[in-house]
Amino acid sequence: MTTSSSRARTPSADPLTLEVVELIGTVVARYYEEYEEAAAGHALTGAQARVLGLLALEPLPMRRIARKLKCEPSNITGIVDRLEARGLVERRPDAADRRVKLAAPTDRGVEVARSLRESLDFAREPLAGLSREERLALRGLLRRMLGEEFLPPQG
Repeated sequence: MTTSSSRARTPSADPLTLEVVELIGTVVARYYEEYEEAAAGHALTGAQARVLGLLALEPLPMRRIARKLKCEPSNITGIVDRLEARGLVERRPDAADRRVKLAAPTDRGVEVARSLRESLDFAREPLAGLSREERLALRGLLRRMLGEEFLPPQG
């Protein structure tokens, strides 16, 4: 059993850290606000748009979608059902394990996901004011904050 005394101590938050946390929160809130608006423009909920965006990258089983979005698999089933009813997603057997069903975007689903991605101007506009080197540095810092290994710049 883990006790509070055995857990790693969180360093006290200095004013700079508090400001950075507040700025990150503001960026995330603005991103989600714009994402919800873009989704509504396609008559989708934000959750439906996020699932469709994930599936446009690769077909996934329901459990993996739930894990990536940090929600219950039963919620994902309902979302996929609604996307399937609109002709944006289909279920198909996994070639590696035919007992597993994958959710995969239809051609129309891929088009809608692309349109959603292209309509998100919030991040693009402020990032355009940064140099390539600054964007690379920001990408590296964000990956490091998320615990991902820094990858060499692409393109």
